[in-house]
Amino acid sequence: MSQVRRLGRRVAMAAVIAAAAAGALPGSALADGPGVGPQWIVALGDSAISGEAGRWAGNTNGSPSRVDALGPNAYSDNATGTAEAIPGCHRSKSGEVHISVVKSLNLACSGARTSTHLDGSTFKPGIDFYSDSSGRQGQALALREFALTHNVSAVVVLIGANDYGFADIVQTCVEDWLTSPSWWKNLCQDDSNIRAMFTPANIAAVTARVEQAYRNVALAMERAHYTTAMYTIFDQSYSSPIPDGSGFRYPQSGFTRQTIGGCGVWNADATWANRTVVPILNDTTTNAVAAAGLTNAKPLDTSDALVGHRLCENTVGLLEERGIATWQSPGAADATEWVSQIRTLTTIGGPYQLQEDAHPSYWGQLALRNCLRQAYLTTSGGHCVSTGGLTTDREPEMNLQHPPD
Repeated sequence: MSQVRRLGRRVAMAAVIAAAAAGALPGSALADGPGVGPQWIVALGDSAISGEAGRWAGNTNGSPSRVDALGPNAYSDNATGTAEAIPGCHRSKSGEVHISVVKSLNLACSGARTSTHLDGSTFKPGIDFYSDSSGRQGQALALREFALTHNVSAVVVLIGANDYGFADIVQTCVEDWLTSPSWWKNLCQDDSNIRAMFTPANIAAVTARVEQAYRNVALAMERAHYTTAMYTIFDQSYSSPIPDGSGFRYPQSGFTRQTIGGCGVWNADATWANRTVVPILNDTTTNAVAAAGLTNAKPLDTSDALVGHRLCENTVGLLEERGIATWQSPGAADATEWVSQIRTLTTIGGPYQLQEDAHPSYWGQLALRNCLRQAYLTTSGGHCVSTGGLTTDREPEMNLQHPPD
């Protein structure tokens, strides 16, 4: 009888051990992780997706309070909401990843490249597995560690512009406009430092780095024990921030294009940026994702998402040009710009910051959020455009046009 009891105890113990190994002990819940628990979407990349400029809803040369949608804590993303987790990343509360239908985490960082680097003394995590003794991590490593204990169902990625030198392009084009007369235009597209960014050799090099960044995303999820069927990667494209030269509402001669509009570039350079630079950035992503062979990647084409509301576009205006009191006034989103002005002296004393220049601002971020939500809910890619008006959530109404099967 005692042998029978001992055998029974062994069988019972074996059952407990098996249940524990499966994470299914009586009365216990499975820990959140791959495929278990509330679903999350995670954003990786640079300023175009971190929420840079997301504090400001429209542009004005009057009081900043007229367009201050989120206030001085717009970029505070630490646990208490009082400071930035990584200074300068500018992960704004209006960041597109916060689509509300699932939980969200923003790991993107303004100024990020494909690989981790320091911008002066400021830490800029890339989409890699960087780690140091102070606890700083690359975005891919941070993704892996988060995905181990959270159910990540989607990752949205936007990277590559800073590998080409986005900030240098903006600065050079504005400086060339300010320092050359209309009868002897110095076009930034002809400058040697700019031309070097877009040689076939450099395009190939940047594409390879972007490809590795996407491979790192997949590797991070694999190391967190996900299969490709368990999550979707949305490879997002860059949005056009300015119109062609013919679409500006200020003349290129004189100084009003910059002093009033904050968009001092020559018409030819604007058209070049819109038709050459933006497509190169987006072709880089497309080619990189194809080379990486990611079977669970879906393209989210937002290249035209801001069209009609771009910086200095003749279809919209500053608040004062449109007779709008504040960003909260009826019709403000439809009548104003969704891209932040290129500011110079007005950033010295704040509250505007130089790194916010030429980025999708509050309305632009919410428009992109609307696109991303549609892509997430349909688990498909598409081409996103504005249709006008606001949703019940006070986001610009967008239409995600799905590609044919």
